[in-house]
Amino acid sequence: MFASKMGFPPDENLIKESEEKLGKVLDIYEERLSKNKYLAGDFFSLVDLSHLPFTQYLVGQMGKEYMTTSRKHVSAWWDDISSRPSRQKVLQLYAPSF
Repeated sequence: MFASKMGFPPDENLIKESEEKLGKVLDIYEERLSKNKYLAGDFFSLVDLSHLPFTQYLVGQMGKEYMTTSRKHVSAWWDDISSRPSRQKVLQLYAPSF
């Protein structure tokens, strides 16, 4: 994820392996979100909030949006939490770093 920013050549095998691991986690999230609107229940919580920075990086700078959009419930969850007014304000304030 950060190798290129640190000047290291990307390890394609490690990238593939890591993407597969993340996919398995997102599959668990998909199952969980099929029963609840948010990860910890039917309320937005710190659990959801903590996912915003890295998921933004995943779907933005890394160009791996398909990892969320290919999962119906994860996609709806991401759309919901990333479009919250407070999140939009943060993006406006710190847009260069996202």
